[in-house]
Amino acid sequence: MGRLRWRPIEIAALVLGFALYWPIGLAIIGLKFAQRRGYTFDETVSAMRDRFGGFGSSTGGHQWRPFDASSGNAAFDDWRKTEMERLEEERRKLDAAARDFADHLDNLRKARDREEFDRFMQARAGQAGRDAS
Repeated sequence: MGRLRWRPIEIAALVLGFALYWPIGLAIIGLKFAQRRGYTFDETVSAMRDRFGGFGSSTGGHQWRPFDASSGNAAFDDWRKTEMERLEEERRKLDAAARDFADHLDNLRKARDREEFDRFMQARAGQAGRDAS
């Protein structure tokens, strides 16, 4: 893992977040750590919603969704439920593909870094050999 690189706007948001309401500051730090692992902002927010959906809400931890109520037509409700499950599965596949691609890019960066380091060491060894002569 590389170092976390904080831009000035992120530092300002962190300070402002802690000054206004400390959980905002913690959320910003959490987003930076998720970003370090290669997750996008949308993936991180989606994961947080899945994990803590409705946390702190007055509905007792359950989010209200407008599509959860019955329409009164059983066939339509079954179709809607099937479509929602299909879409959720597609979202999971897209999230997995995005993570796989981020891992692939990370591996490419590591390979490039290794190649650059090996070139440096070869050049250094060649220079040391010439200096010894």
